[in-house]
Amino acid sequence: MSPLGKYYIGAAVVSVLSLWLLPGLIAWLVVLGVLGAPVVAYFMLDESQRKRLRRIRGRQIGR
Repeated sequence: MSPLGKYYIGAAVVSVLSLWLLPGLIAWLVVLGVLGAPVVAYFMLDESQRKRLRRIRGRQIGR
């Protein structure tokens, strides 16, 4: 399994557990943080770093 796939499974597990165990707004804030952190980190990269990351991911999946 790819590292990205492991992240998706982990994020889903954390989201479901937080929605089940924590009260309303706190649970949704945890879900938002788990899903939003990688998006924010990606957009903080330079354009050249994003291109390099896309190139590396493309090689991993056989492009």
